[in-house]
Amino acid sequence: MKRKELLLQLESKGITLNAMLDTAMELYIGEEREKVREELKSLMLRYLDDINVQALLTAALLLEENFEIEGDPVNLVADELIGISIAELIGGKIALFNFFYYDTRKPGILKELPPFLDDAVGGFIAGCMTRLFERD
Repeated sequence: MKRKELLLQLESKGITLNAMLDTAMELYIGEEREKVREELKSLMLRYLDDINVQALLTAALLLEENFEIEGDPVNLVADELIGISIAELIGGKIALFNFFYYDTRKPGILKELPPFLDDAVGGFIAGCMTRLFERD
């Protein structure tokens, strides 16, 4: 799958690159917001080319279309597992903490999305934010 195809699929659900950037920046604390946003955009585009990220985001899209659930039931954990997998794939174990931060606060577009997509997109944002600020 090409990045453009995935972005089109996400956009069909109201998830644009700008919406993901806005969501990420909503919880950002620091200076140089525009510089951070541009670096994050580059990083997001890079990870949207990763076959594993593509597979997990596509899985979330397919589950939303083909798996009927009402609300976000407490006993549904598959959505969390997808989000955690994406976050850790991109940002390692530290991203897990960012994932739960985004998942509980539900900034920006996350509060509008259904269960599988809010966790998949939240995991993507958390992983990218973690990677962006990782220090070698």
